[in-house]
Parts: sequence; structure tokens; C-alpha cells
Amino acid sequence: MTGRRTQVAKYVAADLLGSAAAWTLFYMYRKAYLEPIKFGQAVPIELDANFYKGLVLIPLFWFGLYTIIGGYRDIFRRFRIKELGQTLLISLIGVVLIFFVLLLDDQVAGYRYYYRSFMALFGLHFALTFIPRFLLTSSTVRRVHDRRIGFNTVLVGGNERALAIFQEIEAMPKSPGNRFVGFLQVNGGDQLLTSVGLPRLGKWHELRPIIEQQGIEEVIIAVDSGEHEHMSRIMNELEGTGVRIKVIPDMYDILSGSVKMTSIFGTPLIEVNPEIMPAWQFSLKRIVDISASFIALLILLPVFAVFALLVKFSSHGPVFFRQERIGKFGRPFTIVKFRSMYCDAERNGPQLSSTSDPRITPFGRWMRKTRMDELPQFWNVLVGDMSLVGPRPERQHFIDEITKVAPHYRHLHKVRPGITSWGQVKFGYAENVDQMVRRLKYDILYIENMSMAVDLKILAYTVLIILKGDGK
Repeated sequence: MTGRRTQVAKYVAADLLGSAAAWTLFYMYRKAYLEPIKFGQAVPIELDANFYKGLVLIPLFWFGLYTIIGGYRDIFRRFRIKELGQTLLISLIGVVLIFFVLLLDDQVAGYRYYYRSFMALFGLHFALTFIPRFLLTSSTVRRVHDRRIGFNTVLVGGNERALAIFQEIEAMPKSPGNRFVGFLQVNGGDQLLTSVGLPRLGKWHELRPIIEQQGIEEVIIAVDSGEHEHMSRIMNELEGTGVRIKVIPDMYDILSGSVKMTSIFGTPLIEVNPEIMPAWQFSLKRIVDISASFIALLILLPVFAVFALLVKFSSHGPVFFRQERIGKFGRPFTIVKFRSMYCDAERNGPQLSSTSDPRITPFGRWMRKTRMDELPQFWNVLVGDMSLVGPRPERQHFIDEITKVAPHYRHLHKVRPGITSWGQVKFGYAENVDQMVRRLKYDILYIENMSMAVDLKILAYTVLIILKGDGK
């Protein structure tokens, strides 16, 4: 952990110093070249207040941009081609923003000097940030290849496939970074890895505690890809652990295009969903969540006041309904809704509501059909418990019931729960565990195809449901 923090600090320092140097040279370029052409005489290079403001704010702007786009993630798993592409992209985005915000109102001798100004800033910033990043990344790549940096890895399975992949990786002159700590049995015959000195750590269903105890960062699944039942159970066991998951492919997987080459020197492996969405989309999604929720809470304040009175007059009890739900990474939080049921609706234990549920108040029935009871959850979104779009959060009682028949429910805890979801749009409120399981497939499909474009579609359909008032 300390080594990672030190490496991140090196990248941050390089970016701050590089962007500060680029801004300084660009400022001097404007004073020494652009302004004399505009004024027809030499201009003295003076470091005024605007220069010093830029010297502080510009590097902080670049640091924020690199953070949003994921420039400091997986710091030991970076490679040079990716560094080149990412630095080019970030430099282009950042310079465009700086140009339109700070430089476009500059008075220049001719329109073509805007292009020169843009290219000068872009060239200086790209060169002075890419070169240090390239050197840092090259040093890291060398240390990974030389086995000075490694990622604790466990093999699930001890069969011939596991033995072959272990021997292949260990024999590589340039290591891909796997530091094998042991293997886990899938069945009684998986013992071949003991013959090469790799210790048996336990059985596959003990994955979660072993990952925590051994500090595992990568899991290679060595069961046959055709053994779907075993594969599914192992994947469900790994859900929420945060480790990288790779699967040994067979020839069918290779011919079907499932195996993507990520390294010239690496072993061909299928990496299972390393990223749900790119880092910049996650950052953008959170920015949209915060902005939209803040604006909604301000605009809807009068509506909240009216609804509060209507809820209060419709039946005895509090205006808001609060209940513990399970969110991202299985963490509990308190969800807030307008109360749509009579008080003591669950005096006989946890129950799901139905279309003709007598516990729902007349006004509550209308709120549920139009989703108006969900409006206070903008507060949950603002504080980070939820998102605008994501799987609906459930109580632990019903999660326990669902996972008995659908262990893959754990996949939903990869992301923040949402006010609305694909499952909610397609299926509505579930009235029993069976319907929850049926709705589950829509939420898993959403997670596997997650993007800002999909979120916008779901929000659009949710608005239509609200306007039509035909929510289930």
C-alpha cells in the first residue's frame, strides 16, 4: 500500500511540475512572440499577478482532470502505449478547455495566431507531462518484468490446465506480474500443482477469507470453460472482492473472439469485466448525480412542502419513511421516501407490497404509480448513498432470500443503487421474491452494459412513466 501511494505521489508531482513548467513557458512565449506582433514593439517579460494565479490554478486543474479520467488508477499496471494515448487525450481535452475559458478573448494580430497559441500550449503541456510519465511507467514495467513488483495471485483449480498455465507464466523471461501464492481445489482430483511446490490453500468456497488473508490481487480460474455451474459459483464467490479475475480459455474461446491480447509477452487469458465503465464516465456519472440532485432539491422544494401536507393529512404518522437498505459493496444506508403506507405496516415482519395492498394509503397509491414517493431520494443521491440510475436497493432480509435461489444477486453491489433502474422501468415494483429474481436479470444486464447513454435512456423512460402515471 505504501509503495502504491509513493508511486501515485510521483505521478502527481510530475504532473504538477510539468503543467506548471508548461504554463510558464507558454506565458513567456506569449510575451516574447505573440504580443510584440500585436503591439508592433518588444514587450518586457514581467511575471504579473495573472501569471502567479495561473501557476497555482492551472496545475490544480490538470490534477483534477487526470483524477477524473483515471490517470492515477492501477498505478503498477500501466504500460507505455496506454500512457501515450491517455496523455494525448487528456492534453487535448484540457488545452481545449483552457483555450476557450482563458485564451479565446485574447487580442491577437491575426486569427491564425489563435492556432499557434493553441498548438504551443498543447505541445508544451504534452511534452512536459508525457516524458516524466513515460519514464515512470517504463521504470515500473521493467520492475514488473524483472519480478521486483508482483501481484499476489491464486489459481482456482489444480488440474492439467492449471499446471500448464502456472509453468508457462513462471517460465516467461519477462514476467506479466503474477506472484503465485497457492491454489484452491475445485474437486478432489485437483492436486497436480503440489508436484511443483505450489501450496494448497483450501477449497474454492473458501476464496473470500483466503483473498483477505493472503492479500490476493488476481485470481486465475483454471476450470474448463464448459463447466458453467462451477464457473458461476466461483464468480459469485469472487463478487465484491475487488480482485482481477482471469479465465484460462480453450480453443473455442479463442476462435469466438473472447480472448483479447493485452500484452505481447502475456499469456492469453480472458479478463472478466475489468471495468464496468471507463473511469471518466464514472466521474461524469457522479458529477451529473450531484448536480441534478442539488438542482432538483432546490426546484422541488415547494412540491415537497405540498406533498408533506398531503401525506400528513392522508393518514396518521410521519411525512418521511426511513428504512435501512443495502448499497454499494454491501454497505447499509438509510433510504428516505415519502410515506405511502399506514403506520405499523410491517408489525408482522418484513413484507413486500402488492398492487392491491391494503396497507397503502389512497394518496400513497397515486404516489407509487407516478413514482413521486421516490423524490426525497435525491438527498440519498446527493450524499453518495445512491445514484440517479442503478439497481433498486433492497433490505438484507430479502437479499438473503434472493441469494438462496439466485447467488448472482451479489453482482448488483458493484455499483451504487439508483432511484430508477432498468429493472424498475421494465418490471416495476416486485411483489414477491420470485418477481425480484425475474427483475434481477434486467439489473445485471444494465451493469454489464452500463454507460451514460444507457442511463439517459432509462431516465427518459422513467419520465414517461411519471407523466403517464402507469408505474407498477
